[in-house]
Amino acid sequence: MIRVDGVEIPERSIAAEMQHHPAASREAAYHAAAQALVVRQLLLAEAARRGFDGAEEEAVGRLLAAEITVPEADEATCRRWFEANRDRFRAPEAWHAQHLLIAADPEDEAARRAAEAEATALLAEVLADPERLAPLARERSACPSRAQGGDLGLIEPGTTVPEFEAALRALAPGEVHPAPVATRFGFHLLRLLRHEPGRDLPFEAVAPRIAAWLREASWRRAVHQYVGILAGRARIEGFALDGAATDGPLVQ
Repeated sequence: MIRVDGVEIPERSIAAEMQHHPAASREAAYHAAAQALVVRQLLLAEAARRGFDGAEEEAVGRLLAAEITVPEADEATCRRWFEANRDRFRAPEAWHAQHLLIAADPEDEAARRAAEAEATALLAEVLADPERLAPLARERSACPSRAQGGDLGLIEPGTTVPEFEAALRALAPGEVHPAPVATRFGFHLLRLLRHEPGRDLPFEAVAPRIAAWLREASWRRAVHQYVGILAGRARIEGFALDGAATDGPLVQ
């Protein structure tokens, strides 16, 4: 049985809390849930002692606002963090592509053969004149992009199926893929309009994000230390807080 200064944390409350703490095992989820409830009880008890009334979340928020002061990171600190973590600030490469889809159920072999034959016939027209892809897509494509002449806009890595992305990577701007591209959706005629290589983002573009991250990290460290102080003053029975005491929401 877990108690915080004599206040029991019921098993049913821990079981209900577990849904907010997915983990590799039931034991790990139970531990995380119990820890969250112990931390919550420590904060609620202190908020009540300090006279911060109201709803639980509001009371804890007022307590932490009174106790936790986090300085804003200055530009020099942000720049040092930026230089040490440049790999995090890189715009991914992207492809501007156009396609025509002849749809076919992947489980229907006859439909797949018919779709491939149709796509191959249309591809002959497109290879002879790539500008034919747009009007053909408006007439024949099963993709909603038909309204834009098959224009898919910019596609970033991981946002489409692997076969389609592999075909994009094989093309130079302006090229039409020499064979229909088979995916689970059917067969695609594919043209690459433009390729944008990945590029490093300048400090100025990410400075606000860095400042917010550093502030959040400082705030969590400060709350962790504050919870440690409260735990040191309290009598906690049946449970030992660990280093993840302030991970996740403080009050559910």
